[in-house]
Amino acid sequence: MNTVNKEPYIKEMTEKIGAVITGGDFQALGVLRTLARKDIPIILLDSDHCISRYSRFKKTFFRAPRLSEKDSYCDFLVALARRERIDGWVIFPNSDEAVYILSENKDILKEFYRVPTPSWEVIRNVFIKKNTYQVAEKNGIAIPKTYYPQNLEELMELNLQFPVVIKPSIRDNFYNKVKIKAFRINNKEELIKTYHFVCSVISPSEVLVQEFIPGGANQLYSFCPFFKEGEAISGITARRARQHPMDFGQASTFAEVIEIPEIQKIAEKFLSLIGYYGIAEVEFMKDPRDGKYKLIEVNPRVWGWHTLAIAAGVDLPYLLYLDMIGKKIEIQLPSNHVKWVRLLTDIPTVFLEILKGNMKIADYVASMKGKKEFAVFSLDDPFPFFTEIAIAPYLWKKRGF
Repeated sequence: MNTVNKEPYIKEMTEKIGAVITGGDFQALGVLRTLARKDIPIILLDSDHCISRYSRFKKTFFRAPRLSEKDSYCDFLVALARRERIDGWVIFPNSDEAVYILSENKDILKEFYRVPTPSWEVIRNVFIKKNTYQVAEKNGIAIPKTYYPQNLEELMELNLQFPVVIKPSIRDNFYNKVKIKAFRINNKEELIKTYHFVCSVISPSEVLVQEFIPGGANQLYSFCPFFKEGEAISGITARRARQHPMDFGQASTFAEVIEIPEIQKIAEKFLSLIGYYGIAEVEFMKDPRDGKYKLIEVNPRVWGWHTLAIAAGVDLPYLLYLDMIGKKIEIQLPSNHVKWVRLLTDIPTVFLEILKGNMKIADYVASMKGKKEFAVFSLDDPFPFFTEIAIAPYLWKKRGF
């Protein structure tokens, strides 16, 4: 346990419904900042070094078990609520692992917290990509053509047109071990070699083979709503023009608010089908071959660039908080052409793209004009940014970006 100025703050916390943030990386920092600016008490949890601890905004930090220790983490949350007298606080998951724990243990945890994460019966439809694609395909939502071979023999029977993509159905089971999200496969020899490697890390039942959609990051889009009772109460649409690395990105480095009603309709349809509640990022890729927006995945939590929505006037974490405590929500309409940048990863990404001849310096300069929201850098809260730079090698090793 590690806290700063704990006693007077804990007393204050018992008098107002606060928020518990399960993780302290840069997307958690966005939640912390927006809620703390509204004088909402904050408890921050992490098992490791995290930049959010260095924010100037008032919070109490506790070192938690690793999220991979699922039973221990759930027990820790229950003990924390009892010890700190924070019954009824809103708990924000900050990773897929946290989403899994909250959804699987919702019946237990809702006795102590307000848990916005839906139950596992809902979450399984987005946590497991195979389920996501099957729900979408069954209901007429376009997806990249996807295959689910159970072994090498079934894989060899597929009539594949190269290139294709191999990726895991459950991200963290694979990514946490190898720091790679997907592989581009250009021929049969690469297919067999990569399939054997992936199956040495995860079960063959979790391996997906998918058609490759050309166009790269320029074709990546997301609709990000606060979703309730079958509709988006508020939200933004964004184009994620740069990611790191650019071919198969671990995470976006630059995004911009735009308006594409078509993907909002598709996203609302999918979220309605699974009975979703809360904030989410619904990811699409536009296929230049047929012009269709194809569903890639759904993040049922805050994601890396969610502060773009806040900068555009749609404060998704705060909307969720207000709804969870039973307060009235004011409909928020976004401003267009607001931009989000994570300098730590965007600058090297742009540098490499310029060296490869894929981007001109003038294009980069043009992209940076206008209103911007930085992922970490903030003049009124500078220490997390400098901390992130200082521990960048560690973050690279730990997270891969």
